[in-house]
This record gives sequence, structure tokens and C-alpha cells, in this order.
Amino acid sequence: MKQLVFTVTNDLNFDQRMIRICTSLSQAGYGVTLVGRTMPDSIPLREQPFRQKRLRCFFSAGKGFYLEYNIRLFFYLLFTQLDLICAIDLDTILPCYGVSVLRRKPRVYDAHELFCEMKEVVTRPAIYRIWKRVERFAVPRFPKGYTVNEPIAQVFKDLYGVDYEVVRNVPVEKPLTIPPKPEKYILYQGWVNEGRSFETLIPAMQQVDARLVICGDGNFMEQSKSLVAAHGLENKVIFKGRVLPHELTHYTVNAWIGVTLFENNGLSNYFSLANRFFDYMQAGIPQLGVDYPVYREINNLYQIAVLIDDLRPDNIAVQLNRLLNDEQLYRDLQQNCLAARNVFNWQQEEKKLIAFYSSFS
Repeated sequence: MKQLVFTVTNDLNFDQRMIRICTSLSQAGYGVTLVGRTMPDSIPLREQPFRQKRLRCFFSAGKGFYLEYNIRLFFYLLFTQLDLICAIDLDTILPCYGVSVLRRKPRVYDAHELFCEMKEVVTRPAIYRIWKRVERFAVPRFPKGYTVNEPIAQVFKDLYGVDYEVVRNVPVEKPLTIPPKPEKYILYQGWVNEGRSFETLIPAMQQVDARLVICGDGNFMEQSKSLVAAHGLENKVIFKGRVLPHELTHYTVNAWIGVTLFENNGLSNYFSLANRFFDYMQAGIPQLGVDYPVYREINNLYQIAVLIDDLRPDNIAVQLNRLLNDEQLYRDLQQNCLAARNVFNWQQEEKKLIAFYSSFS
């Protein structure tokens, strides 16, 4: 049995994307190990059909964490059984490259985003220069890889001459019964990070007669809580923190509206294709999203969202109120979600994933 090892820097329990990928490959007959880290508040790992390994670090953030984690990951990979290494995003790529060269094993790059173009990187010149050097060194040395959409694949091809496959990050399609919804709450699920428009979404809630439920955590959590307090929205904006995938489904299917907003402050956001965009679709939930190329392309095929490029609080509030109060618009979008979920689902995308890995002899 061929042994595949995948590497991330996060807590494995909450990584729905990697759980899907590793489950599909395990079911296809591969031995799969997913490597992540133990965080200060980590709960025990949930059982999965693949092996999971957490690395424990003294540092939990910043340069110290990345240096320590990469060193620990390097030595773990050096001595574990493997036939192929897959680096997930740029923050684990160097140890994967080093070990693949030393052990003469094939390597793959799974690029979920344009790492160097994220707001928390691109707006910090010193940090940007470090990660850009890593990218320029490593990505050309990973000729095999895949990413989540065509524009990102094209960027990698233009910059580094690599021809990456596209495997969309979409949920597993499951039987759906839309429940009665006595409360029309608005849902944001995912990383609470810089660049996700919380600076305008939270103030917008002053003009919206509904609660905003936020399921997730990230580097903008404290600032988000401060914004809620500053605008007196403690009873309208509810923070649930990190929610396990099987529990998150409950919040998603019972929501009235989903939110997928990004500031246009870097190519990573402009060319993004967020997990939650498809999660809301699969749950039959219309959403408010950004009018950026990849979302626009999908919305032109199946109108499942109201897309905007004006992210000021007043406009966000107007569009959320449309979705709350325009019954015909809401029904139309919801019916389109139910049609689109039969097309955009993991059962379709995993075929590409398995075909990609079967190409390695």
C-alpha cells in the first residue's frame, strides 16, 4: 500500500478540506497520514479513516512557531514511512522539499490560496519578503500540484512555469431537508482573519434586524470582539468560536443567510474560492458574497448569491435586508442552490483528486 503524508500547520479536527481529501484517498486504497500541530486548547483527535499525527511545539504563533514547527516536521518526515509527501500551502513546503530530496521521494504542492497575497502577509513588507523568497525557491521545485481554481493555477504557471491541476474545495453532497427556521439568523463560518471584511460587516449589523452568528477563530478575533463592543452589538453578533465539522452542519443548515466577504487587497482574496461559498450552497442557503471573478463565474451559471463590490457598511446592510425581506428573491436563490449542489460537490471533485495521485507510479 502506497503511503501518502500530508502536512498542515493547524489543528486537524477542524480542517474539513483535509479531512475530505485524506478520507477519499484512504478509501481509494492509499495509506494516508495527516500531520498537524497540537494547540494550547486542542481537544482529543476525532477518529478518522486515516492516520493523524500532531506535533507539539513550545511556540504557538509568530516566527518562533514557524521555525520550530518546520524543524520538528522535517525530522518527523525524515524518519516516518512514506512514498510521497504533499505540502499544504507555503508554510510547510520547505521541510517537505528537503525530505523529498534526501529520501528521493516524489513531492506534491497543494495550494489552497496565494499565500503571499493574503492581507496578513502582503501588508507586512518584511514578512512578505520572507515568504516570497520561500515561494520563489520552492514552488518551481514542485512541478506536480493542484489548487482550488483556474485563476490561481494560471498565476503559478505565469510566475513559475508549473502546470497545476484544479481540484475545487467543495463539500460532500448529502441528503438535505431544509428545516423550519423560526429565527432568520445570518451565518459567517470559517477563519476570523484579516481581510474578511469584519471591519464593515460588524458595523452593518446596526442596520439589520437579525443576529450574526460567527463560527470560527483566527487572527482578527480580538479586533472583531472590540468592534462588537464599540458598536454596542453584543446581543446581535454572537461568537461561537471553533466548531467541529459535525456540529457546524447544524448551524449552517439552520441559518437564513450565509456571508462570504473579502476585501480586495491582494490577489489571494480577489481570486479566492472559499469553502463556505459551497457549504452554504450545499445547505440550500442564499448568501451575500463578493463580485470577484471566480464567484461571479459560478453565480453566472447558477444564481445562488447576491454579489457586491461595494463593501461599505451601508451597502452590506441594504443587501442583507434584501435577503431577509424579499421573499421571491430568496426563494429563487434557494432553488438555484438546490440545483447547483448536484453539480458542485465532493463526489465530483474527488475523481480528479484520485486520478491525480494514481498518476504517480
